[in-house]
Amino acid sequence: MPLDLDPRYTFDGFIVGSANRLAAAAGRRVAETPGTAYNPLFIYSASGLGKTHLLSAIGAHIRRLHPQLQVMYDTLEHLMDEVLNAIEGGSRDAFRQQLRDVAVLLLDDVQFLAGRRAAQEQLLRAWDGLLARGGQVVLASDRPPAEIDGLDERLLSRFSGGLIADLGTPDYETRVAIVTRKAEDRGLALGAGVAQALARVPVANVRELQGALNRVVAVQELERRAVGAQEVAALLGLGERPAVSRDEFEAFLSEIAGVLEEAPAEAAPERLLGEAIERWQSMGFRTTRLEGALGVELDHAAAEALLAGFEQDVTRLQEIAAAVQELDAHAPELARADLLHHPDRVAEAENLLGQVRERMAPLPEPPAGPTFAELALSPDLLPVRAARAVALEPGERYNPFYVHGPAGAGKTALLVALAGAIAQERPDLPLAVGSGESFAAELIDALARNQVDSWRARYRRARVLVIDDVDALVDTERAQQELFHLYDDVRRSGGQLVFSAACPPRELLGLEPRLRSRLESGLVVELVPLGEGEPVAASPAPAALSDAQRERLLGADTVLWRWPYLQDTLLPNLD
Repeated sequence: MPLDLDPRYTFDGFIVGSANRLAAAAGRRVAETPGTAYNPLFIYSASGLGKTHLLSAIGAHIRRLHPQLQVMYDTLEHLMDEVLNAIEGGSRDAFRQQLRDVAVLLLDDVQFLAGRRAAQEQLLRAWDGLLARGGQVVLASDRPPAEIDGLDERLLSRFSGGLIADLGTPDYETRVAIVTRKAEDRGLALGAGVAQALARVPVANVRELQGALNRVVAVQELERRAVGAQEVAALLGLGERPAVSRDEFEAFLSEIAGVLEEAPAEAAPERLLGEAIERWQSMGFRTTRLEGALGVELDHAAAEALLAGFEQDVTRLQEIAAAVQELDAHAPELARADLLHHPDRVAEAENLLGQVRERMAPLPEPPAGPTFAELALSPDLLPVRAARAVALEPGERYNPFYVHGPAGAGKTALLVALAGAIAQERPDLPLAVGSGESFAAELIDALARNQVDSWRARYRRARVLVIDDVDALVDTERAQQELFHLYDDVRRSGGQLVFSAACPPRELLGLEPRLRSRLESGLVVELVPLGEGEPVAASPAPAALSDAQRERLLGADTVLWRWPYLQDTLLPNLD
């Protein structure tokens, strides 16, 4: 007998990151339209990175969307044992007939084909028959086809004829999301920073990451206390989290008792179903569920219960479509008739609505803080004057605008004043204000909920992006990648970018060069705390500068300065 799919492994539980995005997307496409694209789909990776999870997720999704298709999941070793057993037991014909009924073959561990001619011949025959019937093949291996020794050229050609996708080691943010999800699945609440500490554990794969989590969980469970983030390294040498392991399945059965009116004799179940099918099809809804019941013996009560459930699902789909329309009148999701007119896919339509809500959620607003007039900074300071200029003409000058300085210099207050001024003067511009830490935290949360695309689309609505303490993104991987692409999107849209950090971009070690170069490409200014350098009163009054001086001073692509240097070196040479 073939192996059963593991019910724990679904697409909802598969955390998608940069290292596995292609394989996950291809897997979903195959599951939605088996036999039409990426056939075969060949997935490979080192052990413990999610191959078996993805195979099972594909199979589970196909069974849900296409229940009429026979899905077979097996490992190569087990399948070959089944072949031998069938031959030895004299049931080869029955086994071949079983294979003929298969519409989707999910085969794991195909690296064991290496050097096994008989197994390769058996797979070739089964494969050719399956493809002749329009079936789908998905294969998983610990290496790409070209690295499987002794592979028949015919098989190698077939493997290479579809899509070959690899699963890489997850990046830091994805590892945090994985730990968070696994803890949530077990009903565990992790201490602050524990997931992040686990994500920094030098492990080779997701299984080892889960093992680190299990060890922390054991400590927490046995000692009846919460493990703190600072303890993780000592427990594992960089490990992670605890959690009371509760894999509980709760089933809620609702029994609805009602009295159904007796239908007239002429309203037979077949007639009720036929009329309903005609009505709903005329409104554009799929009636697969009702059509499948036409060949089944139903009494009047069962037919009416079936129709009531179908109508309830149609009503919910209409509510979902209306909610999407209200959130975004131009939402591309409104064209998804395959979901919004398919009563058997209400759960997926609910997920689609959640994605639109995420995308259209309000952008993070400026926190309460001082206005320019209320700043505890001299209005004569160049960073203040430049910030005012940015607020007056966002996207036109000093873009990006980057302020750096030590703690207490007033960077955050200056950015809050700038953002507040833009919000007041240009309420038409979508404005997002946050910190490097909150940006990374939101990304990790979106990864854990498999809502990264919607999270990204939400931020891409911004035409003004203000990020305080961008140095918090140093040594992150995915967060820097997302900020890089978001930066380019905002610039292409003519929007404004504003950042602050403790030091200039060139000193942010652990920042991607391509992101650092963009941060350096605008106006970079240093904000010095009061009491350092020359007193504010000793600085030349900017109002006394000529227009040409001011333009030359503020119009440079990049300016790194301190007031003493400005006073002693730059100002005398402006004319």
